[in-house]
Amino acid sequence: MKTRRWISLLGVLLLGTALSAAHASQTNIAEGVSSRPDVSITLKTGIGEEGMYFKGVGGTIDGQINPKIKIPKDAVVQLTLINGDGALHDVAIPAFSAKSDEVVGRDSSSVFVFRASESGQFAYFCSIPGHRAAGMEGKLIVGESDTDAQADSLADISRDPADLPAPIGDREPKTIRVDMETVEKQARLADGTSYRYWTFDGQVPGPMLRVREGDTVDLTLRNAEDSTMIHSVDFHAVTGPGGGASVLQVPPGGQKSLSFKAIKPGLYVYHCATPMVAHHIANGMYGMILVEPEGGLPPVDHEFYVMQGEIYTTQAYGQHGEQSFDVRKLLDEKPEYYVFNGAVGALTEQHPLKAKVGESVRIFFGVGGPNATSSFHVIGEMFDKAYAWGGTTSAPAEHIQTISVPPGGATIVDFELEVPGKYVLVDHALSRMERGLAGFLQVKGEDVPEIYAPGEG
Repeated sequence: MKTRRWISLLGVLLLGTALSAAHASQTNIAEGVSSRPDVSITLKTGIGEEGMYFKGVGGTIDGQINPKIKIPKDAVVQLTLINGDGALHDVAIPAFSAKSDEVVGRDSSSVFVFRASESGQFAYFCSIPGHRAAGMEGKLIVGESDTDAQADSLADISRDPADLPAPIGDREPKTIRVDMETVEKQARLADGTSYRYWTFDGQVPGPMLRVREGDTVDLTLRNAEDSTMIHSVDFHAVTGPGGGASVLQVPPGGQKSLSFKAIKPGLYVYHCATPMVAHHIANGMYGMILVEPEGGLPPVDHEFYVMQGEIYTTQAYGQHGEQSFDVRKLLDEKPEYYVFNGAVGALTEQHPLKAKVGESVRIFFGVGGPNATSSFHVIGEMFDKAYAWGGTTSAPAEHIQTISVPPGGATIVDFELEVPGKYVLVDHALSRMERGLAGFLQVKGEDVPEIYAPGEG
């Protein structure tokens, strides 16, 4: 029996299947648009192992999942949406104020017509809550534009969660030299959207540092010459004024140093602490340092480094183009984006976590913030061990479903992988998925029907 199925993001996503299947067809024509189309497109909804999706029907997109749809500028477009799975769906293209009616019940459909009046690259997606995050999103490419090349040329700001130092294990304390640089950098925030990040070493989060209890850290912080701001770093693992930030305020083109002893083991956040501190953090200036206890942590097969943050842009979530920072939204604590490792899609498209059945996984998880507490959860798994607040010398809690992590806080979670499939990392404040907050843990291996076996009906 085939049991490798997609793990549902939320049962509520499929509530529409309980509705009566009224096999309807409607046609919506945008005001001022001729009903005679230049281009006809058909998409059919589906649900499978990889989540929810649109599938192209006919023409060059036939059979493609969430196809890229290319059309001429100023074309009148007729888009037909067919329900292929019975759940409640629609399709929306906000850039052209175009949207289908909701369709529910297998083979029901909706037709709408709009004019593609602007060149560029635009998102189409299902606007039913949760469905876009579950995979129902594609691209509409209008005109002979270079938007794809521009998107490809944007720097990937997101740090690969597998990019972290190896365990230290059992050794004597020693002196560790650390060099860090603060870099301001335009990079990809989401598909078709860029943002000017402030970073440690050019990525979000900054590098994960790893020392052991009793080590002395000789740190040099440099600020790139082309920076526009003074930057600094406050290590929560430092015992001393400002966590080091009081002596590490570095102007553009400068550098300063600090020596500190890591006297207390645990997983700690670091962040920029130059006023306005929340502004620097929100722009990406956070990371973590692990101070291993004497003898190290219990070994696991895979370790991953994940941090959650918020981004406050002047324009609404999903708007394409270059986005700028909005101080009022920051002060009101109303972010447009919630992200893992710096950007939308960082842990789903760019750098998903990967492992195999039978292996053990450890996630070092922290919240840069600057404001929101995370309820960290992996859908379809339990944390066999959870080190609350990043403490490594207290006994971990066992068999935990969700763990709360405050801004400026951290946790370590360990778990074994028993069943293959795609597991979704979330903050269980689940509306944040609609603003970009999701990651994938892809687990390969043979099915295990004695643990997980979908029924036949």
